[in-house]
Amino acid sequence: MTKGLSRRNTLRLLGGSSMLLAAGLHSGARAQENRMSLPNGAGFYRFKLGDFTFVVLSDGQTTGGSAFPNWGANPGKQEEFANVLRSRFVPVEPFTNNYNPMLIDTGKNKVLIDTGRGGTAGQMVQNLRNAGYSPDDIDTVFITHGHGDHIGGMSDAEGKSVFGKARLVMGQTEYDFWASQNNAGFNKNIVAFKDRFTFIQDGGEIVPGLVGVLTPGHTVGHMAVLATSGENKVMHFGDAGGHYVLSLMYPEHYLGFDSSPETAVATRKRIFEQAANDRLTVVGYHYAWPGVGNIIKKDVGYEFIPTFFKF
Repeated sequence: MTKGLSRRNTLRLLGGSSMLLAAGLHSGARAQENRMSLPNGAGFYRFKLGDFTFVVLSDGQTTGGSAFPNWGANPGKQEEFANVLRSRFVPVEPFTNNYNPMLIDTGKNKVLIDTGRGGTAGQMVQNLRNAGYSPDDIDTVFITHGHGDHIGGMSDAEGKSVFGKARLVMGQTEYDFWASQNNAGFNKNIVAFKDRFTFIQDGGEIVPGLVGVLTPGHTVGHMAVLATSGENKVMHFGDAGGHYVLSLMYPEHYLGFDSSPETAVATRKRIFEQAANDRLTVVGYHYAWPGVGNIIKKDVGYEFIPTFFKF
């Protein structure tokens, strides 16, 4: 092989390597750009009110079984409930359930409301990434209540914290109840990180602009979250909002997994009245995706008006 040929081959190789490197850089940039610019509906729904950005994060769906009695446990009412859902094109069986945690980015804090189911079923972390955030970006996690579909994403399969840099916040009453139950899921996902928790009472500040609102009945110490930025207010109901059709239409409606039906009914009436009177934007954890909208008063009961979906 001559020196000239060797030199030409070397240049050819270097040129090819440069092209591959450039292609790789462009490919990486495109991937990053695509990740950061996925449209609303790609597993998350972003909207802005005041100075705060709200990002509803889908933790996925489950489909199977009947809507009842879980989503309407009133004796003698289930056939009527089923007919109402069918009249509104909501499938009764198989029933599809949504899981809607939410990130609130205040500009100073990034607060995650509930962590989803975790494990292989939960999709919240992937959709958090789709929205342009990582678990390490979260500085505060607020837990509305101790049910597994709200706390399951706190730890991974090895029991390690998924949100290792976050301060953790929960209602004191709710924590005290579940800590007394020796519940394996609660112990793994909440008690294991007790030293990182701040426990609050009704109206307690989570971060500036966000407070916990005691909304008992679904569980003994359930808390919703009220966010205020200027004149704009958003309430994430957690599970206090019940079902997005039946709980609003029927003031007496309760869920099969409400721990105190009477208390849950009173709580829902109170928060629906507040939402309607104050024109709050509301988010329901199990409402039809993305679970964002407003509530209006009717002659009997209320109605949930879904948001106009913006891409």
